[in-house]
Amino acid sequence: MRSLIEKPVAAATLALAMLAGLGMAAPAGAQSRGEAYAAAKAQGQVGEQRNGYLGVVGDQSADVRSMVRDINNKRRSIYTSKAASLSSTIDEYAFTTACRLIAETSPGEKYEGLDGSWKTRGSGAPERDPKCP
Repeated sequence: MRSLIEKPVAAATLALAMLAGLGMAAPAGAQSRGEAYAAAKAQGQVGEQRNGYLGVVGDQSADVRSMVRDINNKRRSIYTSKAASLSSTIDEYAFTTACRLIAETSPGEKYEGLDGSWKTRGSGAPERDPKCP
């Protein structure tokens, strides 16, 4: 995997494209899924992983696991499209997205820490990979 740190121009381009691309992640007809996602996020049932995908925190219902699978399938589709248009890899694009999504968590929300465990965001900044742009 090419290092984003070694390619600052590519990283900046990737980050800008990522911000634009994920803003469209939830289609208008997905309101009920959006509400379920917001509730699961607020209840600490799901969290942002360091790989750019949503994770299930602990033992959750089949509905929560299915919702996470659906969201991750949509994310992968976006990552695939955006990475190809930027001559990047899916993993690089997903990693850069993870950096942003973890930074954007709100206090009380879950995210994957550097040690791989689930952390709850406090009032300060969350732990982020030192390679994040």
